[in-house]
Amino acid sequence: MIGVLGVKSNVKLEIREKLSIIQKHYDSCLESLKEVCDEVLILSTCNRTEVYFNTSKDYEEIILEIFDRLHWDKNYIKYTFHYENEKMVDHLMRVICGFDSLILGEDQILAQIKDAYEIALQSKSVKKDIQKLFQMAITCGKEFRFESKLYTIPVSSASIAVNEGRRMGARSFMVLGYGEVGSLACKYILSGSFDKLYIAVRNTSVVNIDDKRVEIIHFNERQNFYKDVDCIISCTSAPHIVVHSAELPEKKMVIYDLAVPRDVEESIGCMKNIQLYDIDRISLMNDENCHKREEIMNSNKYILDKYMQEFLDWQKIRDISPEIRKLKKCGEDVYRKRYKTFKNKKYTKDTDKLAEVLLKSTSNVYVNRAIEVLKEEQLKGRLDECLNIIQRIFYVGE
Repeated sequence: MIGVLGVKSNVKLEIREKLSIIQKHYDSCLESLKEVCDEVLILSTCNRTEVYFNTSKDYEEIILEIFDRLHWDKNYIKYTFHYENEKMVDHLMRVICGFDSLILGEDQILAQIKDAYEIALQSKSVKKDIQKLFQMAITCGKEFRFESKLYTIPVSSASIAVNEGRRMGARSFMVLGYGEVGSLACKYILSGSFDKLYIAVRNTSVVNIDDKRVEIIHFNERQNFYKDVDCIISCTSAPHIVVHSAELPEKKMVIYDLAVPRDVEESIGCMKNIQLYDIDRISLMNDENCHKREEIMNSNKYILDKYMQEFLDWQKIRDISPEIRKLKKCGEDVYRKRYKTFKNKKYTKDTDKLAEVLLKSTSNVYVNRAIEVLKEEQLKGRLDECLNIIQRIFYVGE
């Protein structure tokens, strides 16, 4: 059984935090999950936590074992969903194309799934069905975005935060963290009008932006610059709070917390002159392009169906792989036996005649057996089905 265990999207943020997996813990979590799953891949983003797996165990057993391995409270099982086989494949295709995102059609999920797949490959936690499925899903996601041209109307939590910050009059920004979301937020800030951008990172050498308005600061120095910014966008992978109320100046400011677990102390939302938006509130913000994206995406949904069917067909064909190998071995045995005869007799016989005899005997091996099977099936009253198969095999080109 291939399946997925995920956290429901309508669950409150404080619950999702308890069922999140920080990226730096991926490797250790995968190693632990590999002990209970034949294959496993973790997808954890600001809006979703999902574990894709392949197992011979039943649903109840594997779900409990995953919760144990991830040290999750089993009382929270009610906040999760589970899909198997075809429903799981359909779910993944919808996710990678942006149909299942809180921000419809958001353009980060494809890269996030690619990263999750690469981590699973490096950890050797995928090797069969899950590996093939994610290869096809990533190809599907790329084709879907190319054909639908969603890149012409990009949207993400980072873009919404930057656009909303600008709409509220922000001219100076601070971005905490420079991972995928942080770098994307910086990209959106740089693409528009602004006065100053501070980028707070633990390793300042990872950022290389040639713009006099941009200042790279060490993460531990961030509090010194809060007084100089109108908007903070926090998107670290820290497992704890990084923005505390006691550190903030008494000035008008808007803060967007894009992290799960949250980066920003919840009480900050009650501070005078400060507006705080967590990932759930950001996802609910009005997006004027939402309806346009929905129409475009629905018109290209056939791409998802195509790749889903391709994977299901691959699974069916893979089930007969042992028989295909047997057929190939039979063919190899027939060929080697006659080739050995040819080598032994090519200098003692007329080679043209010898080749004719050996070629005819090769075809007779299969033709004579087909005739015998045809007779047997006629006697059993199953001629039509057998004849159809034999015609498809032997009557090629007629």
